[in-house]
Amino acid sequence: MITEMDMNRFVTHSLQDPRILRILAAALDAVDPYVAVQDSLPKLDGRVFGLGIGKAAVPMMDALARRIPLSGGLAVTKFGAGLSRESFAVIEGGHPIPDARSLHAGERVLEFVSSLQEDDTLVCLISGGGSALVTAPHVPLEDLQRLTSLLLSSGAPIDEINILRRKLDRSKGGGLARATKAKIVSLILSDVIGNPLETIASGPTVPDPTTTKDAIMILKKYDLEKQVSKSILEILLAEDGGRSINGSVQNIIVGDNKLAAHAALKQAEHEGFDAEIIANRLYGEAREVGVMLAQRLHMESTKRRRPFCLIAGGETTVSIKGKGKGGRNQELALSAVNKMSGMRDALLVSLATDGDDGPTDAAGAVVTAASAKRAKLLGLDATAYLSRNDAYPFFEALGDLIKTGPTGTNVNDLIFLFAI
Repeated sequence: MITEMDMNRFVTHSLQDPRILRILAAALDAVDPYVAVQDSLPKLDGRVFGLGIGKAAVPMMDALARRIPLSGGLAVTKFGAGLSRESFAVIEGGHPIPDARSLHAGERVLEFVSSLQEDDTLVCLISGGGSALVTAPHVPLEDLQRLTSLLLSSGAPIDEINILRRKLDRSKGGGLARATKAKIVSLILSDVIGNPLETIASGPTVPDPTTTKDAIMILKKYDLEKQVSKSILEILLAEDGGRSINGSVQNIIVGDNKLAAHAALKQAEHEGFDAEIIANRLYGEAREVGVMLAQRLHMESTKRRRPFCLIAGGETTVSIKGKGKGGRNQELALSAVNKMSGMRDALLVSLATDGDDGPTDAAGAVVTAASAKRAKLLGLDATAYLSRNDAYPFFEALGDLIKTGPTGTNVNDLIFLFAI
């Protein structure tokens, strides 16, 4: 049941239609990590230990602890400050750039899993963000931080970033599984398009299918070979080895972007909208995708019956050229502002399902046919703000930033195109 509180976290100046608010709420409710773990946990015997890694680590661990008396547990998350639980420890890591907290978390995680025995079962609860939150690098932390910053600012997608992370970290690419004698059951909330297990949180319980040559090709692609440290190049130029996993490991996807999109579709139809999922693998430069979606909305408006709702899922990237503030969802929305000018009763809503779009406190933003006109009255030029990657202050001035706060889940981004 969608509550008023669920709905109201999406409200902005331009987004107040209760039908649309219920559609957004339904999408996130469908990928509630607590429910996903409760519904997917297999029968387990003997001593059971829990390890949560990622932005959804705490609610996933809460669900596990509710179902099974744990012999021990640890959760590493971005939003762990001040949290405490009786049945497991909670610590905080750094994100999206790994920091000293991430390094400490990596040491704690490896110590924890290496203490378990063959008769024990380790339930790993993995969600997006885990790659940065937990790190046990083969290279100095500052070298890894610089590499991560360079890749993010170059617009590299998460699957490419995580290929490099797997080569440079003891806990990734199956490293966690290799560090323990225990049987492993991994319940995974996917934040990666297509659900490749080795990419989600850099695959701590999954063998690495890539090579160091793949990693070097990524550096070459973004012209970063001369910008990374000698320590990184030494690791990547060494022979591959140790990628296999011994022992019992079961990996289970418990929630993803498709599930959220289908829940939104069902709710939209219930609200009387002509609804369709138009993409589940959306990727590319956010500003290019925003223009493309605005054009799609305009085209559909000329031929489709109203009201309608088009739903897209995926994860875009931003190549940073300016020094502004924003995130990929906000940039996508900003690029659509001028293209949507004059459309009749149209909205574009773009949001990160974790409530955490880039280094901001917003989940995303809302654009309407009136956004360009309202911006002009305030002396704001969407093109100028876009040129410096400065979407946050633009939408803050319009009152159209979506600020859900941390949602507790993480399954990529969702973009909605509405014509009322």
